[in-house]
Amino acid sequence: MNLTAIISFIFVFGVLVTVHEFGHFFIAKRSGVLVREFAIGMGPKLLSWNRNHTAYTIRILPVGGYVRMAGMDETADLDAGQRLMLEFNAQQHVTTLDTRVEEAHDGVPFQVDSFDLSDALTLTGYLNNAEELTTIVVDHDATIIEQNGIEVQIAPRDTWFQSAPLFKRAMINIAGPLMNFILAFIVFSGLGFAAPSVTLNEAVVGGVQNNMPAKQAGLQADDKIRSIDGQDTKSWQDVTERISAANGKQLTFVISRQGQQKRVDVTPKTVKIDGVNSTLIGITAKMHTNITARIQYGFVTTGMTIQQVWHALTHLFTGGFSLDKLGGPVSIARETSSVARIGFLSILAFMAMLSINLGIMNLIPIPALDGGKLILNIIEGVLRRPLPSIIENTVTIVGAVFLVVLMIAVTINDLLR
Repeated sequence: MNLTAIISFIFVFGVLVTVHEFGHFFIAKRSGVLVREFAIGMGPKLLSWNRNHTAYTIRILPVGGYVRMAGMDETADLDAGQRLMLEFNAQQHVTTLDTRVEEAHDGVPFQVDSFDLSDALTLTGYLNNAEELTTIVVDHDATIIEQNGIEVQIAPRDTWFQSAPLFKRAMINIAGPLMNFILAFIVFSGLGFAAPSVTLNEAVVGGVQNNMPAKQAGLQADDKIRSIDGQDTKSWQDVTERISAANGKQLTFVISRQGQQKRVDVTPKTVKIDGVNSTLIGITAKMHTNITARIQYGFVTTGMTIQQVWHALTHLFTGGFSLDKLGGPVSIARETSSVARIGFLSILAFMAMLSINLGIMNLIPIPALDGGKLILNIIEGVLRRPLPSIIENTVTIVGAVFLVVLMIAVTINDLLR
């Protein structure tokens, strides 16, 4: 894989995951859930800053990202016996807890004995090297400076994801896949304006090639294909599928031409293109150049891609499961390398397709995926009470283990292929 392909893979994978996580982040912020950190990339941090109670970080590995919401997989921010440097406001409430004691130059020394940063918002310990235990109040919006230098908000219980109303939690869960669909629409719309002309997947003939069966049978430009062999054709995709499945037998087209319906019999021919046999009749789809059509192209192509991905997904289960029908990072890297040779617009089209793929895959009702979380939301809505945390955590862990095992199996299969 050359440098261009590597950069293309990092670009595609990074954009897809970052956009997905931004969906969760955007709705969480507007639902009153504290987003403690929004990270672009993975691994050690390169840069961080704070804005509106959220730490934004750029990390060294430019692939992926994550949203760290309050209440989700929370671990203790402090440890008993830990030393801190504290800063206070005018009310003598703690506003900053700096864990980097050796590096901090400002603040009052404090050794932690116990703490409650969720409900009571208090610290108990030894202030300024005193020998008596002291309990002090922590401000609701206090921040903790972690050992890696990232300053994050403490997480009082009222800011937790679990404290948000059920409807808002469901919206947060669905926001990631939704952003993937929006990204695909934006990219496809942009490609519509970048292309000389676009097709709207309508069953209308744009051009007829000389010395091909369609021309010989009398098909003309602007003919609207109503049906082929009695099967309705609502899109150009339907037309191409009917022709490809003909295997050389005669097809009966019902077309509309200038307000009149006609029947036309066409016998496809097999043509070898790049060593592959293709069944053709010699027609092309109608192309458009106006602005309205270019905007429509974004909607049409997004909808068509969703249908194709959904069909592939359902075939995965109905047509017999096989790892060969799945692809992981290795397959994505290989395909990215292929499209990178064609050009930047091809990379964008591939990214839009993958974005839809990621959105739909995340909606599969497997625990640990967004779809699985939505199922838990629905169950909670039916029962009118949250599931016991032990059940929810167990189900999520089982789903996560399944996904990890599946990813390992898919990656090994990709490498073997």
